[in-house]
Amino acid sequence: MSLVEPLRRPRRLVEGDRVAVVAPAGPVPKDRLDAGCAVLRSWGLDVLVMPHVLDAHPSLDYLAGSDLDRARDLQQAWCDPSVAAVLCARGGYGVQRMSALLDWSAMAAAAPKVFVGYSDITALHSAFARRLGVATIHGPMVATDAFVASPSTAELLRSLLFAPSSPSSLVLGAPSARPLVPGRASGVTVGGCLALLASEIGTPTGLPSAAGSLVLLEDVGEKAYRLDGFLTHLLRSGWLDGVAGIALGSWHECEPVEELLQDRLGGLGVPVVTELGFGHGPSTITVPLGVPATLDAAAGTLTLDAPALV
Repeated sequence: MSLVEPLRRPRRLVEGDRVAVVAPAGPVPKDRLDAGCAVLRSWGLDVLVMPHVLDAHPSLDYLAGSDLDRARDLQQAWCDPSVAAVLCARGGYGVQRMSALLDWSAMAAAAPKVFVGYSDITALHSAFARRLGVATIHGPMVATDAFVASPSTAELLRSLLFAPSSPSSLVLGAPSARPLVPGRASGVTVGGCLALLASEIGTPTGLPSAAGSLVLLEDVGEKAYRLDGFLTHLLRSGWLDGVAGIALGSWHECEPVEELLQDRLGGLGVPVVTELGFGHGPSTITVPLGVPATLDAAAGTLTLDAPALV
């Protein structure tokens, strides 16, 4: 399966909509959660914090509560017809531990709704694409510094969530964006955190192939040799065979990567743009996944060829 065809898109938000906050991965600081929820309420949204968001795992302090409770929160929020969007509180580690506990059949029977997150949430972006056929949003999370302390980051997410269904195109980019390999390409957007994409290969929730797609890649806090290993795994597994183009985001607190990216990706013969502005760091742009787009490496832009939400 590859995402040659666009996925089902959720409806856009309007004032008064209920949005649920979940914690599928790492533990959530209460002060940042409160600050992030205040931002959401200022947008006119009814914020529902799921019961286990502030839980701590009894023995593994890098998890936000038990695997079962994190899965229950996510599934209940997704299947609740009164909820218009499910927003992740933060990333960290833990999604892959709980994804097998989700009832994918029950979730597939629910109407599509907005789903937002990044980092470890990449595993859920892939799962929602493969198991639910639903487009998702790679964007800032409620209890993170980027959301609560960067007004431009929050505003980019807000504008996409509430945007009218027209105009049909939206140009995404950053002043730092530049071509690593020139050219233009079109395809359906997939991707997220490089480490998670690599580790999802061969699992029931990972996308088996990126053929025909525009792949988004970013990561945080990694040594160059580990990034090399992740990219090499994507290449050796065939996951990148037939890819249409690649957009590279932030490599926050990683070792220098430009020569590595050129070495591993430059030989694919497809357009590659770097520093597009999505991913980890003090600010980020919001990028929909599962929607048709056009990458222009020379211009340093990713243009959505259809609205992210309907």
